[in-house]
Amino acid sequence: MSRPSASRRTAVVWEVLRGALDQRVKSGGTDVLDVLDTGGGTGNFAVPVAELGHRVTVVDPSPNALFGLERRAAEAGVEDRVRGVQGDAHGLFDVVERGGYDVVLCHGVLEYVDDPSAALGNVVAALRPGSGTLSLLAAGLGGAVFGRALAGHFTEARRALTGPDGRWGGSDPMPRRFTPERLTELVDATGLNVTAVHGVRVFADLIPGALVETEPDAERALVELESAASELPAFQAVASQLHVLAEARYHGG
Repeated sequence: MSRPSASRRTAVVWEVLRGALDQRVKSGGTDVLDVLDTGGGTGNFAVPVAELGHRVTVVDPSPNALFGLERRAAEAGVEDRVRGVQGDAHGLFDVVERGGYDVVLCHGVLEYVDDPSAALGNVVAALRPGSGTLSLLAAGLGGAVFGRALAGHFTEARRALTGPDGRWGGSDPMPRRFTPERLTELVDATGLNVTAVHGVRVFADLIPGALVETEPDAERALVELESAASELPAFQAVASQLHVLAEARYHGG
């Protein structure tokens, strides 16, 4: 079983997601879930999810990314469980079924869309009515502020901190960043229950790669540190990314 590439950056998300998939299998009484990965690109998460035995549909606007997905799925031997379609969150139901999925991944999408609330509403509407799990991953404001400040770009750090979209300037490649509070507000507005919030890449983006690569057991120790810090609000506030796990509200519950 492979985990998503660049494990020190994605280990927290993968462990949370894998646990959520296992729980959805137990509660749903089925071994095979229908999973939708919006903005899934070349299958960084989709292919490992398919390796668990689930059916995964990836929606992405890039034909090149979908070609890479097809190749990666074939190399992993899961091409029969992975389907790629070209599209985006706003036109989601032009290419996939509304209310047809047990689990929906929305990773690295809300930063780039014109209307995050509308896009997230579409993504959530892809879940089966009254059932399902959302995995949401988005850029965190605090990590960008710390990163610019530690690089000596103090004015840019202040712009990111005080600006409406968390951007540090016109050359900032990220259109939008979120605080934990803003991201959970968006999820709450869809009617889902937020069950967990994790900070992702709290330290990984700040520590020189050479240090991790040359010190014995440093990679494992860093992954363990990231995991330990991820659930603490103080560290979520300074994470490069934020991961929110949410469940549908059951009628009468």
